[in-house]
Amino acid sequence: MAKRLPSAPPVLPGFAYISPLGVGGFADVFLYEQQMPHRKVAVKVLLRDVVDEAVSTMFNVEADVMAQLGSHPSIVTVYEASLSADGRPYIAMEYCPTVIGQIYRRQELSIAEVLRIGIKLSGALESAHRSGVLHRDVKPSNVMVTAYGAPQLADFGIASSLSGKPGVMALSVPWSAPEVVAQSTPGSVASEVWSLGATLYSLIAGHSPFEIPDSGKNTPELLARRVQHAKFTALARKDVPAELQGILAQTMQANPRRRQEAAGEVGEQLRAVQKSLGLAPTDMEVLRDQSGDYEPAAGDRDAGARTGVVRTRVDVASQRKPRTPTDALAPSDDIEDSPVGVPRGTVPRGVVLWGAAAIAALTGIVIVLLLAGR
Repeated sequence: MAKRLPSAPPVLPGFAYISPLGVGGFADVFLYEQQMPHRKVAVKVLLRDVVDEAVSTMFNVEADVMAQLGSHPSIVTVYEASLSADGRPYIAMEYCPTVIGQIYRRQELSIAEVLRIGIKLSGALESAHRSGVLHRDVKPSNVMVTAYGAPQLADFGIASSLSGKPGVMALSVPWSAPEVVAQSTPGSVASEVWSLGATLYSLIAGHSPFEIPDSGKNTPELLARRVQHAKFTALARKDVPAELQGILAQTMQANPRRRQEAAGEVGEQLRAVQKSLGLAPTDMEVLRDQSGDYEPAAGDRDAGARTGVVRTRVDVASQRKPRTPTDALAPSDDIEDSPVGVPRGTVPRGVVLWGAAAIAALTGIVIVLLLAGR
């Protein structure tokens, strides 16, 4: 069935229309240029003929959720949400020129790139879950890439609260967990772990996990049946490490309790694969406690990360020599001004003796001169 044409772009004060970007079941997305500040933005506009109370609520939830999570470096940033002149709700957000869903079937992604994307998505999902939000539609077409090459999770349009208010049932069959396809749950952290794994599998394989390429047997009904059967097929690519095969197999276990307990756990497993391949581990930013108190992260986490986010590694090695117990510093010592090799707050004994002798000699000379002048 041919896709419908996009709706007419609305007139938005302060924005100049450029071109359509995509169409969806509830909304269209257009490229605009914001006049102040001057930048390109993606504007998601709700379709006029689907606007009712339920859909409007869903759209408002998306704006609120994305604004709440938008400071995360791997979640698309929302700039503005309002009503257009013709009454259609819209959201103006960060423009990402690349959609992973449009390239993974025709362009092979390297394992290194898939690991990087997976870690960033893991951090984004983990942060959403810690905020009490489920995405409920994780799939390749909701993974964007900025002009700087940074992967971003987008489209929280069917997000729901972890408190149990489902909104609408999310069902992108090829990437949905068996329990979601069976409609026994609208979504959970465990089902998000499945969708994360299924998305990464797709980026490596070039097709969704339970799709049979070129078979003509990939109708939604047949895919749903295979998903519920949940028989994992190992990736055929020779460059896929066994550890990565195992991680993805675990994310797509039929029993939700056998999957990783959290998206963050998947991210840490992927970082371990990077290390085993000799790759520098990718930072995984995760929302931390929002009490307002400053709490440096434990272990190898970077205490200098941006507010509200912790990074899971520090790559900068100290140039300072290890300090021995006898080199203890007082709290007021400024170690950055300490001479190399000389502990702050201590002076070598030889320097002290030499200084005392010099002062005594100068004092003697002054006294002789004073007596001579009388």
